[in-house]
Amino acid sequence: MKRLFSILVIATIMVFGGLSVNATNSVNALPSVTSNIIQDEDEAGTAVQEEESLGFHQELKKRFIEGGAGFMGIVLLCLILGLAIAIERIIYLNLSTTNSKKLAQDVEDALNSGGVEAAKEVCRNTKGPVASIYYQGLDRADESVDAAEKAVVAYGGVQMGQLEKNVSWVSLFIALAPMLGFMGTVIGMIQAFDKIEAAGDMQPSLVAGGIKVALLTTVFGLIVAIILQIFYNYIIAKIDSIVNDMEDASITLIDILVDYKRRK
Repeated sequence: MKRLFSILVIATIMVFGGLSVNATNSVNALPSVTSNIIQDEDEAGTAVQEEESLGFHQELKKRFIEGGAGFMGIVLLCLILGLAIAIERIIYLNLSTTNSKKLAQDVEDALNSGGVEAAKEVCRNTKGPVASIYYQGLDRADESVDAAEKAVVAYGGVQMGQLEKNVSWVSLFIALAPMLGFMGTVIGMIQAFDKIEAAGDMQPSLVAGGIKVALLTTVFGLIVAIILQIFYNYIIAKIDSIVNDMEDASITLIDILVDYKRRK
């Protein structure tokens, strides 16, 4: 009986001793666990700050890479070609812009003082489609006013074609970029459903990546279309302005020639 009582006492002491040791170890380990949690939170916060501190170009590069090189490369090619054509057209149109009123006055003064050849020399020294139209009209001035008018109208159509050269390619890229983006979206969705079918289970992790890639292609396609649309509208407005000047200048030239013929 005494031996049984002694065994129970020893067992009790061992149990309570073990509990006290575990409690002590837990208390001692608590600061370490707390520090680890704080460290993890600090690392997460640092990662978030680094993510937020990414500049526009870095973020754009990151999303472009995530979108995949296939469709994103084609969309980027549309942007580069469209911008190249748009910038070339803007430079050409700005160089083609002339002060038609001043040119008309100079041509009239030269015509009255030195004749047709002097007026043609003024047109040779002036750049732009308006000066070219004036030159073609003055070149037929010795024949008749009707011949000069026909030459002005015909050459006006030629100059208009030069102004609108390659502009249709910009409109093509505007339509093509979002279409490619939508195609990438559809292909990404198909791949996501293929993964669901292969796994036999609807898990968000299976489709999240594919859907993300699909949406990124659409976003970049729309961005390219918006950028090119702005340049396209500017180009069209500039062409319309130059064409209106050409038409007004053509009427002015015919009036000048009619007045010159009467006084001759």
